[in-house]
Amino acid sequence: MTEVLIVYYSRHGATAELARHAARGVESVAGCTAKVRSVPPVSAESERPVKAVPDTGAPYATLDDLKRCDGLLLGSPTRFGTMAAPLKYFIDSTSSIWLDGSLAGKPAGFLSASQTMHGGQESTLLSMALPLIHHGMVIVGIPFTERALNQTRSGGTPYGATHVSGTAPQPATLTEDEITLARALGKRLAEIASDLKTGRAARK
Repeated sequence: MTEVLIVYYSRHGATAELARHAARGVESVAGCTAKVRSVPPVSAESERPVKAVPDTGAPYATLDDLKRCDGLLLGSPTRFGTMAAPLKYFIDSTSSIWLDGSLAGKPAGFLSASQTMHGGQESTLLSMALPLIHHGMVIVGIPFTERALNQTRSGGTPYGATHVSGTAPQPATLTEDEITLARALGKRLAEIASDLKTGRAARK
């Protein structure tokens, strides 16, 4: 099986919902499976060990999850045009697998959500890409051959799948275009991960 790891931080549920739809896209590809993981909030307790399973939501990601995956999707809400601190904190802990090249040559994609249409979604997606370029990963976006990318009036960018939540507190409700693009990104990443894995095996 080709395993795509989806790691996200979600405070109000929008990024988690994008991750769930991306996982459905991954699992629409024969021979591919999605492993969904979250990261804990950053606090004064961050330097102390945390339990592996939060009270609600997906289990917390580990470095072993990263080592074993064949592809990676990162998700974060927008924080002043960049990824949220909890996800950055987790990525900053990956020096050991950067040194051994565990992620090199594997594909990666990105998810994000913001309250407003121009709330920094694209720069947030790019902020997640930068450390993964250092890891040697192959960055995967959404091509304009996806019709929903041309017609969306909410979230969705060529840099990754996104959601515009609005300012009123409410459960995350993705538009049809946002759902389509999240699933398309998951599917595309899974296909590329599977092809790359097959190619590596053939060269051995």
